[in-house]
Amino acid sequence: MDKLKCLSFFKCRGKEKVTASSENFHVGETDENQDRGNWSKKSDYLLSMVGYAVGLGNVWRFPYLTYNNGGGAFLIPYAIMLALAGLPLFFLECSLGQFASLGPVSVWRILPLFQGVGITMVLISIFVTIYYNVIIAYSLYYMFASFRSELPWKNCSYWADENCSRSPIVTHCNISTISGEIIRVNKSWVDVNSLNCINGSEIYQPGQLPSEQYWNKVALQRSSGMDETGVIVWYLALCLLLAWLIVGAALFKGIKSSGKVVYFTAIFPYVVLLILLIRGATLEGASKGISYYIGAQSNFTKLREAEVWKDAATQIFYSLSVAWGGLVALSSYNKFNNNCFSDAILVCLTNCLTSVFAGFAIFSILGHMAHISGKEVAQVVKSGFDLAFIAYPEALAQLPGGPFWSILFFFMLLTLGLDSQFASIETITTTIQDLFPKVMKKMRVPITLGCCLVLFLLGLVCVTQAGIYWVHLIDHFCAGWGILIAAILEIIGIIWIYGGNRFIEDIEMMIGAKRWIFWLWWRACWFVITPLLLIAILIWSLVKFHRPNYAEIPYPDWGVALGWCMIIFCIIWIPIMAVIKIIQAEGNIFQRIVSCCRPASNWGPYLERHRGERYKDMVDPKKETDHEIPTVSGSRKPE
Repeated sequence: MDKLKCLSFFKCRGKEKVTASSENFHVGETDENQDRGNWSKKSDYLLSMVGYAVGLGNVWRFPYLTYNNGGGAFLIPYAIMLALAGLPLFFLECSLGQFASLGPVSVWRILPLFQGVGITMVLISIFVTIYYNVIIAYSLYYMFASFRSELPWKNCSYWADENCSRSPIVTHCNISTISGEIIRVNKSWVDVNSLNCINGSEIYQPGQLPSEQYWNKVALQRSSGMDETGVIVWYLALCLLLAWLIVGAALFKGIKSSGKVVYFTAIFPYVVLLILLIRGATLEGASKGISYYIGAQSNFTKLREAEVWKDAATQIFYSLSVAWGGLVALSSYNKFNNNCFSDAILVCLTNCLTSVFAGFAIFSILGHMAHISGKEVAQVVKSGFDLAFIAYPEALAQLPGGPFWSILFFFMLLTLGLDSQFASIETITTTIQDLFPKVMKKMRVPITLGCCLVLFLLGLVCVTQAGIYWVHLIDHFCAGWGILIAAILEIIGIIWIYGGNRFIEDIEMMIGAKRWIFWLWWRACWFVITPLLLIAILIWSLVKFHRPNYAEIPYPDWGVALGWCMIIFCIIWIPIMAVIKIIQAEGNIFQRIVSCCRPASNWGPYLERHRGERYKDMVDPKKETDHEIPTVSGSRKPE
């Protein structure tokens, strides 16, 4: 290596040369791990984790659950489930990824028999990533549509039908015939024939809000069902392309670029929520909305209902994004001695407090909407898509300067979604990097952009006129109990098979030894409480499972069958990989299973200087090919 190349590609410190070539630009000169790279700053990691955990569900699902489950009383089961289920799993995954510096698939060198669990996590993340960016595309479309003097859904326009109204619509009434007979007829027939209804005989039905018809007829151009695919909605397709271009641009250097973008995308939503809360608090009816949210008199009797505790556990589980693979992937880029315990506490608390804070911003505006429409808050509050794209836009349309508030709100949804999307794509690219490190070093940019292109093409079906049915189908099947299965097997594999005490010793190698009383709580959760809770939630989810429907439109049999095929495709790799590992092992069937339940010979800290006495004999973790075949002794066949 000549001197010019040394100055261009290496930081020379005597005989030590630290790679920083253009082929490996995702690795910094001061990174501890020169093969995979590390976060440039601790704050890059923390903001990425907060952005991954804090997503759309914090804004459009938690406030509704709180209101629906006893108001402020719901915070009791929510906090308990955070301590018993959410935090233990979050800490476990952060520790796992950081200790081995590996992604969600390769990290299962800890327990080769369960490598399929990591594959399941990545596959589910891929399916969810496809439709999650479609939701970001919806936000982009609404944000662009708000750049006008009056929001297009403020009034019933050319796209509306006769049911478009903010007030109840008369559907039938009584009229008096020439012979004096009183009959009930359709109101439209009365209007056509220029007749008059008998006062007090009118039958009303709720009208469809302009925002609801705009969502269905303009934004989605929604078809009558999943059977009617229709055409690709071109403007949604362009918004989806833009969303993927933003994701690709943010990730082209991996964590080195995404770690900088999150300084804006993770912090900006808090600024918007604060602005919306301040604005909402100044509106008439805001106090009524907030009292509905927290419960003027919290309904503590709700705590006797099992459904409330199930909702709390489910919300915590999905809100923290555990068992998706992203926490392991992001933590794998930490330095070995990073305090992952304090990180887990900080991120989990931030996530939960964000959910509570978002509820005040949402319900203050909805309270004003209920006030000006003369309705109860219960009649206007919604959850999920109906909150984000119908109820809240309707409320914003009633505010002075509605377009400004609408732009702000949908830009917030955009940034909330992008954070989570960054981590999901990083999960995929980290998996590829662990499996093909040499290829990834040379071709990180084309591989990252290639992933975005393929996922964009797969997502085009979600921006057809039947697209919303596809989005709901994937969410219903893939983002449900498949993740619960992965989480249960993850904690059973690491704590019960690999060994909880051994795993604690691994953690202490990173954060230092702790007194036994420090681990008392974590042992209780990891060994007993958390697995039992997850199993209970899984059983409950399966018992309560129902055929999907959207807007009360049932899915066809082939659509339901396709949903089952998607989730089966994700979880089938758990038994497939277990069988493959057993076949590759040596000895009788019992010996093979036992050997596959032992850590691989290349399991342990990635860098030699961190291995100490416990891992002094481990094989170089970069050596991973067909040589990783379990033997009776639990080691790997030599190269």
